[in-house]
Amino acid sequence: MAELLQLNSSEASVGAAGGNPVRPCLVCGAGGLEEFLNLGRTPLANQFLTISQLNQLEPSYPLRVGFCVGCSHVQLLDLVAPPEMFEHYLYISSASATLERHLQSLAETVCSRYRLTSSDLVVDVGSNDGTLLAAFARRQVKTLGVDPARNLADLARAKGVVTETAFFGAATAGRLRRQHGEAAIITATNSFPHIPDLDDYLEGVNQLLAPDGALVIEAHYLMDLLEQCAFDTIYHEHVSYWALGPARFLLERHNLEVVDVERLPLHHGQIRLWIQRRGVSAVRASLERLGHQESVCGLDRLETYQRFAGRVGQLKSDLLRLLKKLRQEGKTLAAYGAPAKGMTLLSFLGLGPDTIHYIADRSPLKQGRFTPGSHIPIVTPERLLRERPDYVLLLAWNFAEEIQQQLSGYREQGGHFIVPVPEVQIV
Repeated sequence: MAELLQLNSSEASVGAAGGNPVRPCLVCGAGGLEEFLNLGRTPLANQFLTISQLNQLEPSYPLRVGFCVGCSHVQLLDLVAPPEMFEHYLYISSASATLERHLQSLAETVCSRYRLTSSDLVVDVGSNDGTLLAAFARRQVKTLGVDPARNLADLARAKGVVTETAFFGAATAGRLRRQHGEAAIITATNSFPHIPDLDDYLEGVNQLLAPDGALVIEAHYLMDLLEQCAFDTIYHEHVSYWALGPARFLLERHNLEVVDVERLPLHHGQIRLWIQRRGVSAVRASLERLGHQESVCGLDRLETYQRFAGRVGQLKSDLLRLLKKLRQEGKTLAAYGAPAKGMTLLSFLGLGPDTIHYIADRSPLKQGRFTPGSHIPIVTPERLLRERPDYVLLLAWNFAEEIQQQLSGYREQGGHFIVPVPEVQIV
């Protein structure tokens, strides 16, 4: 059965809703969460449907975002039980050439920074199809993946990546240490925002990580999300929207500290945290610089997020106005990319197959299925190139440059791309 950890039904709206939710903050445990954005009820963003499922009951959940006045952490107010989202998963890291190159670069950077040898173990939490660990293995480092999705674990094992099918936490970490030994490195790329029980997760890190080991986290960065109005990054899997300040506060409670931080251009902007036990390594000046930037940008103030909510409303109006105009002109419209973020955009705007005829996507796991809620068919990119619709909406706008290169033939034949975020534009 579909399950919410905290279910508060509400209608779709943008802006403050008044009244505080009961659920405490995921980071500090305080109860002062202030809602600033409500994207309505939506289905789970990665639950793509087969044709036989189209007439079945499809659960949906409230999608509301709040700000903690105690520690400034931004988070969802309604949490879906993780097994509902992650035990079968259709996003694969290797589907994007840009992401695959990035993960290969990360493996090289970590191996060089910590001078890893063949006796060192790297554990990747949320290891997906094993793309990152395969890059480590090519550098003769021992690897171990942890992922709750059985279908993805099978893909990783097919690459030769040893993978534990489990959710990561204290119990899993204790078992893995007994079986495989301590980890020199633990990586979490694009999975740390998924964690509702942060204390159990970090207790697991402390159990598994070697005394002088490092935890390397990559996650979408809250400052970039706000600057780019990337509201579509908000969906039920992402229970947390990380900034440096709340992350440091959380880690310090577990005798861990951020020793270095980087901002990355990947997706719409990410943050990379280099984390070790307190006192193991010198803290670099990058933390003070970024902490100052976060303060200047107002990441610790509720009004910053209320202004963001207003921009989301304006972007919705602009995009709907453009799509209505194109339909009135008789233009044909498809979309490219079926990432989870695209499902938030489709749901919030109320778009369906009457407007977006189909979505082309490279992932064979999604082709032949239908989008959650809106039921738009997912097809191969070849169909888009064959039929050449007048306009293609880039749902995976964070990979716009890569997509335009892949579809250069479509553009040369007179096709146009619509980039929806951070502002609506035709390119």
